[in-house]
Amino acid sequence: TIESFNGKCFAWEADLSTTSNIPILFDKAEKHFGKVDILVNNAAFCKGDTFIPDELTEDFLGELPVATISDDSHNDHFAVNSRAVALLIKEYAKRYIDRKGGYGRIINISTDGASGHCHCVSYGASKLAMESFSRAAAGELGPYGISVNVLSLGAVQTGWLPPEIAKQIAQTYP
Repeated sequence: TIESFNGKCFAWEADLSTTSNIPILFDKAEKHFGKVDILVNNAAFCKGDTFIPDELTEDFLGELPVATISDDSHNDHFAVNSRAVALLIKEYAKRYIDRKGGYGRIINISTDGASGHCHCVSYGASKLAMESFSRAAAGELGPYGISVNVLSLGAVQTGWLPPEIAKQIAQTYP
């Protein structure tokens, strides 16, 4: 569809929890499009987890399976939602500063549940950590012409919400 409107596109599936993929991602983007001026961190990992013991858990909104927090659930969330974002910012900043870029933008996608997300505790915490990285990056990278912003979105219907819940949630947003 993008190409039918004379746009350029390229896709490469990568696991951002594998940190060696991060410089490869930039190499591929630069090969296909040239210098990278804008970085949008929109990848996310989310599986329901909670502090409630497994035998008492119920699916979140009747749809998302929830389990008691574990080493794996914590690590899986932070690997993509926090660590990968920090390393993508680092790689972007290095390349941008090395080439003496003049206009840089980093946009990180968070959640309105970052300050505490019941039934998705690792997801919310990992997004809050990403927001902290973003604030620090804004202060450090601003002098180099790079602005860093966070979008904290509410629930976005990507197929995971039952229609009646999506409608109820939508009515609570301005």
